[in-house]
Amino acid sequence: MTNYSVTKEEKAYLRELARLQLEYAHLPIMEERKRLWYLHNSLKGERPMIVMEEDTFLKELMPPLRCETYFARIMEAQLLCNIIVHERISDDKVIPDHFNIFVKIDSEQFGLSLKRNVPKSGIGYHVDRVINDLEENITKLKPSTYYYNHEYTNKLKDCVEETIGDILPIQMKNSVNYWAFGITQKIVDIMGMENMLLSMMDTPDLFHQLMKFITDDLIRFLRWQEENDLLFVNNGNDYMGSGSFCFTHELPRSDSSDAVKSTDLWGHINSQESVGISPGMYKEFMYPYYAKIAEQFGLVYYGCCEPVHDIWDNCLQYLPNLRKISISDWCNEEIMAERLSDSTVIYSRKPSPNYIGVGKELDEEAFRQYIQKTIDLTRNCKVEFIFRDIYSLNGNIEKVKRAVDIVRELTS
Repeated sequence: MTNYSVTKEEKAYLRELARLQLEYAHLPIMEERKRLWYLHNSLKGERPMIVMEEDTFLKELMPPLRCETYFARIMEAQLLCNIIVHERISDDKVIPDHFNIFVKIDSEQFGLSLKRNVPKSGIGYHVDRVINDLEENITKLKPSTYYYNHEYTNKLKDCVEETIGDILPIQMKNSVNYWAFGITQKIVDIMGMENMLLSMMDTPDLFHQLMKFITDDLIRFLRWQEENDLLFVNNGNDYMGSGSFCFTHELPRSDSSDAVKSTDLWGHINSQESVGISPGMYKEFMYPYYAKIAEQFGLVYYGCCEPVHDIWDNCLQYLPNLRKISISDWCNEEIMAERLSDSTVIYSRKPSPNYIGVGKELDEEAFRQYIQKTIDLTRNCKVEFIFRDIYSLNGNIEKVKRAVDIVRELTS
């Protein structure tokens, strides 16, 4: 039986952390960052925004957790992360003046027992294929079932309120939707990459049937969340897309007295797994279904690591509600800078993680030249720099803040 209680000593320590987070949240720089984010996301930005996503190297920044009980460790981890982000990175993330409680939603995907085998490093994974042949196995697919673990969520909420709620008010959040709508990711989890690619050639009609089934299933998931009041407006200091933030006055689009609908929200979709197909095949097999998902949201962030230049002209420029698009290091910057000049879509640049993540020292001159190239190309674009997938700082935690300072200097 999990012990959900918090000890007296843990409570005193967590309250110290909560007060420090609140102090940082009330710094004048946080109000300035909010102002800049709202302008940026409304296409009126004064400068590029900078985000250093720390999840993948957080273990190198964080001290060992002091708390031992289950909920206390959850609180300590969130509080410490926010504090350290400000002290060690100081990018354009806004330190929250609240504590986030994430609803716990479990699911059984497509009536199947899906399994990912993840190595100890946590990097990469292998899937155990459930479907090998669509002609033989597509009837195995059933509508997914979803479960809201309200007992766990409410216990956590009550514990946080009792421990630090008078210092940091609680905000309910839904992190399940951060990465839930990558259709091709779902297909790879079911049948593996090779089978997915071969099925488009061998059984194209059945592949369309599969894409429609998963698309309809995901939309059904959104409707289920609406009916169970599990969607929360994400128009403020909310994470979305692959690393960006949601500050906007354009959402929600329905009356505030109504239950939150998916069209009141930012959504994130990507198709990293389809990089091996041609633009024509993407248009035929992928785009119609991704467009249908995009229609479900108020604003959309598209992409992650996949290059998008080959599918912009014939597909993505028409994607409903598109506001930001990921420009990864595999993307042709020249093409996308020209396409997004004076457009209503933000150039969400994902610089190569190698400058910060490989080697102990930051090669400042090479890094400057690399960032300056993007700046020069995007003079007529609305730009943000989102650093992701940095898996190690190699013992030099100072280079993260130094990289942020250099980008800020070059873009000011």
